[in-house]
Amino acid sequence: MEKRDELYRGKAKSVYTTDDADRLVLLFRNDTSAFDGKKVEQLDRKGMVNNKFNAFIMQKLEEAGVPTQFDALLSDNECLVKKLKMIPVECVVRNFAAGSLVRRLGLEEGLELKPSTFELFLKDDALGDPFINESHVQAFGWATPEQLARMKELSLKVNQVLSQLFDAAGLLLVDFKLEFGVFHGDIVLGDEFSPDGCRLWDKETRKKMDKDRFRQGLGDVIESYEEVAKRIGVVL
Repeated sequence: MEKRDELYRGKAKSVYTTDDADRLVLLFRNDTSAFDGKKVEQLDRKGMVNNKFNAFIMQKLEEAGVPTQFDALLSDNECLVKKLKMIPVECVVRNFAAGSLVRRLGLEEGLELKPSTFELFLKDDALGDPFINESHVQAFGWATPEQLARMKELSLKVNQVLSQLFDAAGLLLVDFKLEFGVFHGDIVLGDEFSPDGCRLWDKETRKKMDKDRFRQGLGDVIESYEEVAKRIGVVL
């Protein structure tokens, strides 16, 4: 597989074309950003940790029957993925109250949500990734009703699989966001799953082990990512 031109440069990853029209290379960089790119830093080892963390999680999800974009690890910082037509909607599953949900509804952080909630956000940094609903998705043609139903089904499946995985490692999966795309007509989980896009707390102490350590200036960001990876069995 020959890596060719940079197709897209995001806040933390770069996407490259290959000699296969159906495959791309994702490069995980050490860039770390928050608040829609207003806070940016370089963190040593971050690209490597997130790349290997994502590969481990995607393989676990594939084993559980969730179709993913991931194909193979190529190096410490790169992986081979399917080329998806991305849907500009973020699916968020919440098991405990945190982040924007706390701010929007005035909830106490850490409140357990029963049942878990499923939310939709438009993926648009310039607009601040606004909260949307199913009617918006359909009215503006971002996804069909069938695609949206499949995205919700897969999001809840991911929650079931990963909640059990993290629980066994002494961690709470507080919430997470997922992105989906279309590959040869099918809805497929895309982008990445890493501590950058979810909240993970130690089950006993409620210590934050995710990107909130960066957002809130708590320190030991990569050390926490590495501890989570070690607990669930990722080989770094």
